[in-house]
Amino acid sequence: MIFSFFLLSVVPSTVLAAESGEDEEPKTLQEALAKRAAESASKVPSERGAIMQSSIDNIRESGLEDNAPKVGDTLPDTKLVDVNGKEVVLSDLRGEKKAVITFYRGGWCPYCNLQLHYYQEALPQMKELGAELIAISPEMPDNSLSTSQKNNLEFAVLSDHQNHYARQLGLVFTLEPELVEVYKSFGINLEKVNGDDKWELPLSATFVVDKDGKVLYRFVEADYKKRAAVADILKAL
Repeated sequence: MIFSFFLLSVVPSTVLAAESGEDEEPKTLQEALAKRAAESASKVPSERGAIMQSSIDNIRESGLEDNAPKVGDTLPDTKLVDVNGKEVVLSDLRGEKKAVITFYRGGWCPYCNLQLHYYQEALPQMKELGAELIAISPEMPDNSLSTSQKNNLEFAVLSDHQNHYARQLGLVFTLEPELVEVYKSFGINLEKVNGDDKWELPLSATFVVDKDGKVLYRFVEADYKKRAAVADILKAL
């Protein structure tokens, strides 16, 4: 079940694996995520799936999800790097607007690509509601650029090297040794894509903030197959 992104990340399609004869695109992100998980479940070796599930369970039991900023808190400002390697200030990107700030694992994760695809589709609605959309991952800028181009993204995609900002928000976890080996066995090399040897990732997290950075909505989840629903984001805006 949770092993699925390894098996599907090698599929050459960009986001939806739109192969000839496949069903039409699911209407919502949640439907697309569920479909992806269901398609993957039958391919998962049980012992590896158990390692992945154990990791999710351990993260949930650790209470990490509760460490992130709550509704009413103010997100701290920070400097990050855009896809061109240019340093940017988060508050400058937001300007005097509200913002949807989402943390994703990387372009190697098809669940992340699904999320970015559906958020891109909803971008006009977000802009109509006076909000900027900003996506953040620990990927190096070159890999962030690849993710942006692959998904035809028209919003800011930023690199949070070594998860400095995600760590400040209490979102970072370290992959257990058994999980690292599972990743490696399927060609997922976080040292290469993230540019460090820490083997750390952020939780799936999305925040809607007002023009001053005050949190209006938060979604923080240990299970990477779950992402903030577009409808919930638009409602918060």
